[in-house]
Amino acid sequence: MSLLQISEPNQSKNPHQHRFALGIDLGTTHSLVGVVRSGRADVLAFGDSPLLPSVVYYGEQADKPIVGKAALAFDDPANTIISTKRFMGRAKSDIKFSHPYALAGDDATMPTFVTAQGEKSPVETSAHILAHLYNHAKAALPQDSIAGAVITVPAYFDDAQRQATKDAAASVGLDVLRLLNEPTAAAIAYGLDKAAEGVYLVYDLGGGTFDVSVLKLSDGVFEVLATGGNSALGGDDIDRLLANWLIKIAGLNPADIDSSEKSRLARLAKNYKQTLSGSPSISISETIAGAPLHTTLDNDVLREICEPVIRRTLQTCEQVLLDARLTLEEIRDVVLVGGSTRMPVIQKSVQEFFNKEPLCSLNPDEVVALGAARVADQLINKNQNGLLLLDVTPLSLGLETMGGLVEVIIPRNTPIPITRRQTFTTHSDGQTGMIIHVVQGERDTVADCRSLAKFTLHDIPPMKAGLARIEVTFSIDANGQLSVSAKETTTGTQSQIDVSPSYGLSDEQQEALLKAGFAHANEDKQKRMLIEAQVEAEREILALDSALAEFGTLLSDDDTHALQAHMAQVKTAIASNDKPTLDSAVANLKPLSDRFAAIIMNQNVKQALAGTKTSDWS
Repeated sequence: MSLLQISEPNQSKNPHQHRFALGIDLGTTHSLVGVVRSGRADVLAFGDSPLLPSVVYYGEQADKPIVGKAALAFDDPANTIISTKRFMGRAKSDIKFSHPYALAGDDATMPTFVTAQGEKSPVETSAHILAHLYNHAKAALPQDSIAGAVITVPAYFDDAQRQATKDAAASVGLDVLRLLNEPTAAAIAYGLDKAAEGVYLVYDLGGGTFDVSVLKLSDGVFEVLATGGNSALGGDDIDRLLANWLIKIAGLNPADIDSSEKSRLARLAKNYKQTLSGSPSISISETIAGAPLHTTLDNDVLREICEPVIRRTLQTCEQVLLDARLTLEEIRDVVLVGGSTRMPVIQKSVQEFFNKEPLCSLNPDEVVALGAARVADQLINKNQNGLLLLDVTPLSLGLETMGGLVEVIIPRNTPIPITRRQTFTTHSDGQTGMIIHVVQGERDTVADCRSLAKFTLHDIPPMKAGLARIEVTFSIDANGQLSVSAKETTTGTQSQIDVSPSYGLSDEQQEALLKAGFAHANEDKQKRMLIEAQVEAEREILALDSALAEFGTLLSDDDTHALQAHMAQVKTAIASNDKPTLDSAVANLKPLSDRFAAIIMNQNVKQALAGTKTSDWS
């Protein structure tokens, strides 16, 4: 007798067929696809390796795109698209790094690659890679059994870059169950969701980037407390440092060596570095620019050479711990991810810094795909006993207020999905519309942040300044997609926008926003205090102008002239951009404005009580 899997009506075309969900690591240099079968997460191999080179060939020597290892066989750099992930969600003007491609499009939008097979967007190139992974998985699994996929993205991918990834998947018919941050996926692969409750840190050092995330597991909730990183730091930097060391040992100056020779030495350095991962030392015999070199390299020397890279990664760890308000002692375990963490010197340095042996037993190239496969399996099977994942938003989100200030609605490192509401009001009498300007960044002024979107709320009832109530709602879903709405609470008038900018921030720009927030903290604080004082003073002047127009007859000519003179002094002080001067002018105006307010109040009370007797109140 055999057992049949029971499926609810309309839930499956074949109720007795097991459904699978894919875990896809769409990487910059290599991509992988994993799946859970018989309760075990595995990656699907492409021949003798599970790694699919993230390369697509669009040249004349083929009548269709060639993906993966076969694409590397063509000696045609201009038509062989490598590292398309670096172009995803970026404006053409943001692409400053060196590349061999001809790009089309205007500076404000994501460019296309001009190839022999026509113009190809980064989304289309990513779609070809995803289609290759998808088709490979379909061939390895039962027919029509794939129900979707979880795709991993860097923790620093913003809204546009995440949306571009989803668009690429949708174009090949792949249902995206969720976008998952890569460090989070790695932690899941190590089974931290079934480990003891506590705080864990993921140290991800790849070939060209470094990411670190702090995760907290509590009551079945897996929460990302903070993330950080450096998009220009990785194993390639160690290769260059080691290459320069070889040049100096040969008695030469690195500045005198041409770029082609440096590239050759960097490739050699990479091989030496990898060899030292399984050997205590190696002997080197080489000729550099005609100069002979004979030396021995061991891990102690290698550690001294790559110390600048190690130090910078650990400084990032310190900053992320500060963001999470944690100490080293509160970290329960450290997970190592990325090919560069195979190096014993990296493992030893991390162990010494955190005073605990890091977790590094899984293949660092596969660990992200394995974690994504586990999450995908949980989502497709609606496993209620599984972990709940809470990622974070990497940069603060807010909107523009009077004076060009930023009112932060969702601070950076806030767990998502999240919905936050805040109430605002009008600035002028009779105001019937309001522009909602959504921004992203860590500075106090709009000019120093990134503009994401603008929309207008119309049909606000005309009333006195400050009386209208505008409720603004920011919502970020589990995939990091932001939507913003605004509603006037008395009439229910509403407007909203889904924030999907045409291009995303580069990794360098995101880091620059974070660094600028720290570097200019004191300066921004002083600037904010000045602008807030100016805005408040302007509101006071507007209110007094309105009151004079309506109740000016209650004042004597002398009192009116005195009030107007002090109002003029405040206006001059506002323009001076000097807070002490403004504070002094406002302080001098206050007794006069308070007296005027008291006179108006007394007049209103007299009018309200006119024609009534004391007995009416008994």
